Amino acid sequence: MPMHKIALSPDIVARVTRRRGGKLHAYGSLDPTTTALVVIDMQNVWVKQGMPAYSPYCEAIVPNINRLAAATRGAGGKVYWVRAIYGDDAPRTWSAYMDFLDRGQMENMLQALTDGNEGAALWHDLDIQPEDEITIKRRFSALIQGSSDLGERLTAAGIDTLIVTGTATNVCCESTARDAFMLNYRTLMVSDANATSSDEAHNASLNALFNRFADVFTTDEVVALLGQASAVAAE
Repeated sequence: MPMHKIALSPDIVARVTRRRGGKLHAYGSLDPTTTALVVIDMQNVWVKQGMPAYSPYCEAIVPNINRLAAATRGAGGKVYWVRAIYGDDAPRTWSAYMDFLDRGQMENMLQALTDGNEGAALWHDLDIQPEDEITIKRRFSALIQGSSDLGERLTAAGIDTLIVTGTATNVCCESTARDAFMLNYRTLMVSDANATSSDEAHNASLNALFNRFADVFTTDEVVALLGQASAVAAE
């Protein structure tokens, strides 16, 4: 299972660091009680070989997602698993999307992402616990109006910080992260817990997000931030 080769642009890193007064990261600490891990679309259609949108990079990030889920729960945060379900709704309400693939490919995707079908199920190796929440989205972004109830769930839980992971980095994850930032969430994108179809697409997305919309961390860095917060709380 290949992992993406992550390459943030030195130019963007330099510009971001200048804008932040010499700091690489906007967020130097986390409050786990107001932090949520949001896992986007880790469903069979993208993770399982032979499925219509399969990418070998997707399964490789599962261990990092599970580490982040355990660290978030352990620190007192919440974990949300988001599933894309398009088959019963998109042909009627999202006709613009229907133009983006040929008919055969679109029919395969819609069938796979119909609730109850194998493609729509979450990948079996994900560490989903009873206290976690699972929700459905009907657009690329989980936070755009009418897509899902994730925003309402986050508000009810008092969440102000999102750690975004999943697939695809440059489509549903990026769309969700951009909307999160515009809705005033402190937004973190995890470079080695997101995946898409190629290194080029993955890094283009991370660079665009890091430049204006999200702070970009590795799994190790986020786990360390959560651990620091737990240690401070224990004291």
